[in-house]
Amino acid sequence: MAESCGNVKAAKEMTSAPEMIKVTIDGREIEVERGTTILEAARKLNIHIPTLCYHEDLCVSGSCRICVVELEGWHTLQASCAFPIERPVNVMTSSPKVRRARRAVLDLLVAHHWGDCYTCKRNNNCELQTLAAEYGVDGFAYERDEEPPFEIHTDGPVVRDMNKCIGCFRCVRTCGELQDIGALVKVGRGEDVHIESYFEMPLIETLCVACGQCINRCPTGALTEKDYTDAVWEAIDDPTKHVVIQTAPAPRAAMGEAFDLGPGVSVTKRLNTALKRCGFDKVFDTNMTADLTIMEEGTELLLRLKKALVDKEDVALPQFTSCSPGWIKFVEHNAPDKLAHISSCKSPQQMFGAIIKTYYAEQAGIDPKDIVSVSLMPCSAKKYESQRPEMNDSGFQDVDYALTTRELAKMIKEAGIDLPNLPKSEFDDPVGLGSGAGIIFGATGGVMEAAIRTAYEIVTGNQVPFDGLDITPVRGMDGIRSAELPIEGAKGDWAFLEGATLKVLVAHGTANARKVLEMLDKGELDGYHFVEIMACPGGCLGGGGQPIPTTPEIREVRAQTIYTEDHNMELRKSHDNPVVQKLYKEYFTDGPCGHKSHKYLHTHYVPRGTKLC
Repeated sequence: MAESCGNVKAAKEMTSAPEMIKVTIDGREIEVERGTTILEAARKLNIHIPTLCYHEDLCVSGSCRICVVELEGWHTLQASCAFPIERPVNVMTSSPKVRRARRAVLDLLVAHHWGDCYTCKRNNNCELQTLAAEYGVDGFAYERDEEPPFEIHTDGPVVRDMNKCIGCFRCVRTCGELQDIGALVKVGRGEDVHIESYFEMPLIETLCVACGQCINRCPTGALTEKDYTDAVWEAIDDPTKHVVIQTAPAPRAAMGEAFDLGPGVSVTKRLNTALKRCGFDKVFDTNMTADLTIMEEGTELLLRLKKALVDKEDVALPQFTSCSPGWIKFVEHNAPDKLAHISSCKSPQQMFGAIIKTYYAEQAGIDPKDIVSVSLMPCSAKKYESQRPEMNDSGFQDVDYALTTRELAKMIKEAGIDLPNLPKSEFDDPVGLGSGAGIIFGATGGVMEAAIRTAYEIVTGNQVPFDGLDITPVRGMDGIRSAELPIEGAKGDWAFLEGATLKVLVAHGTANARKVLEMLDKGELDGYHFVEIMACPGGCLGGGGQPIPTTPEIREVRAQTIYTEDHNMELRKSHDNPVVQKLYKEYFTDGPCGHKSHKYLHTHYVPRGTKLC
């Protein structure tokens, strides 16, 4: 955690009643709560102060010095992000002294930044590039090394080019402070300081969970995802290949941001049209297998409860969700003894991949070897998941290429397609229909809400007793939250649950996941039945493959988009999905958690330990 974080926050907590202080910024007065930073106060006045090391998700660092301001009566410039207002001050944000200091900082950063902007993935979305243009840095004020000093690491879903690193250390703080993993560290001193992985090992072989949160907070192109777009274009251009794509709800809630539509604009059906114009043969909805996941995972939970409560068997409870591949790898490394608690269900991405290479191939009369299965996903961990050796129960790699939101946006632009102005089109048959329950998988708490909608109705025959199916107790952005649901009217095989209270818990971000595992160790989860954990803050909508920037405010807007889309759908319960019903009738004929569904829709995990994979 950044050292100054506690100092700034402590200033706000010294008094119980807010004390208001007047501050003058560029001649404009404002009253702010004591402890507010100069940067925060300036933003309240819509006064722009540039930042690089600062990020809304992270504690204060104050290391880059690009946000310095001049204070009347002070001899030295102060970092506005790390300066808490304790008494009235007169602040100048763009005095000659400030401008010269910022220009000097930028000259140094640009001199040590290697890379061609034209070929960089972050071109036109690079914070250093933007500031260099803003302050007129159009040349090199200092000598540069003749050759870039660092090797580019492409050994995993996260590509590292430390030649483009500017030393803001947002990635290190994201990995250690936000996600509580620490796979990235600062190495060296002074001008030799740089960022490295544990013992300079391939990043994916360390404790890294491939969540990509470091990518989303890197201000330059030093960290990017491994790009599969060329391989996908090659498949599309190959007439012998049948190329299909599944799209997840979180990217669809954010894709518009890559086309200047702003957060919160859903482009689902326009995206369908764009993908067809790109050349994909079929466009399917990942929500269908999100519904299938609920059927399998919900049934698995009910079977565990029956074994524990009726058969008196020793069963690992509570059951944890398995949709987030970053969370799975986190447990494999940090708590391999807890793997029995995790549902054996594959994620919706991998369930869809298996169905494409089996059921769909049979229905379409296509040899699975000629099918290229692509997924649009919100995180780089999905790339890692698709390459896991466990994910080939169909006899083929279930998902050939997982693309992030950013990668697919690039493909659409490369094809010259004007996404915002496209006509709308539907998903393709026969596996293109998903429910609103599948849509809300994209937000933290969504898997839990979808599961409760279905499980309660399976057990009681009645709709879950919440207004309009909106189970608000499991919604929100609190790191860890819990809810209880009394079960009334349990019938048939599930009559033993009559009068019981279903206790559930939701957490997001691996820092909170670690806390939940500690709660499990301490016995604080005794009596809980089901736990949902997503590796990324906000859930999938805050995934490491989403458009940059990602902030708490943007995640809130994306979540609202997802919930609104769910609310407006006629089909809002997974078990009501006719495609899922047809799959169980025609293909998985022994039902959820049956022999065939276990073969294709379930998996196992690998104890990895705390250092190596």
